[in-house]
Amino acid sequence: MSVPTAALFFVLLSPFLIDFSALDPTAVAVFAGVGFLFPATVTLLTFLANVHMGPSITGAIGNLTPLFAVLLAVFLLDEPFGLFQAIGMLVILGGVTCLTFSRSGATSRWPLWVIILPLGGAVVRGVTQPAIKWGLVYWAEPFAAVTIGYVISALLILSIATIQQRNKTGSFRMERRHPTGRNWFVIVGLTNGVAALLTYTALEKGEVSIVSPLIATYPLVTLILSLFVLRNVVWNIQLVVGVIATVLGVGIILAGS
Repeated sequence: MSVPTAALFFVLLSPFLIDFSALDPTAVAVFAGVGFLFPATVTLLTFLANVHMGPSITGAIGNLTPLFAVLLAVFLLDEPFGLFQAIGMLVILGGVTCLTFSRSGATSRWPLWVIILPLGGAVVRGVTQPAIKWGLVYWAEPFAAVTIGYVISALLILSIATIQQRNKTGSFRMERRHPTGRNWFVIVGLTNGVAALLTYTALEKGEVSIVSPLIATYPLVTLILSLFVLRNVVWNIQLVVGVIATVLGVGIILAGS
């Protein structure tokens, strides 16, 4: 429900917010290609990894996304990468890893091959950011990028849902008795969609080596919301170190830029 809802939202607004006079076929192809990977493929890989490994280890490995994104941007887009950016990115990665492991939910035993799932998700996310940056060079329309990508992802997810239903797995069955849950799925979809739009806008204006590490600080926001809304945060030294390191890493990157 989340991804198709966001896709519909973007499609409805696209006639008013996209300048189609500058449309470029290369950019459209890039944005559509990204749509097969993000958010659809990443979501499925993350869900499968959570089932086998738990959210802590899955999240920690997922924090490697900036590493892949920045390396690709440096080698493929010839972006500059200075000492401040390198140090700041490493400090942020360490901080968000501490924040992730400070939460419970890791599965005690899992086969070694399962690590491919969250690692694959991190690689896919890392690939999408330089790819979007490249596509925006041909058509500088972040709203078009997110609209095309989400439409492709929505079609992919709905196709998978249809196959699941035909196989009678019931994984995507709509439950009438939980309308509140469906409402939250819609809200989450719209929120993630806006986050993707903001990310693409940032990539259109700035470098991947700065944008990607800053995006990786989202566990800090999750922690704050959990603290004040869910009130389920138990403070410990690992959590404090994670918060300090994440904020410090952001400061280092901004200072270097």
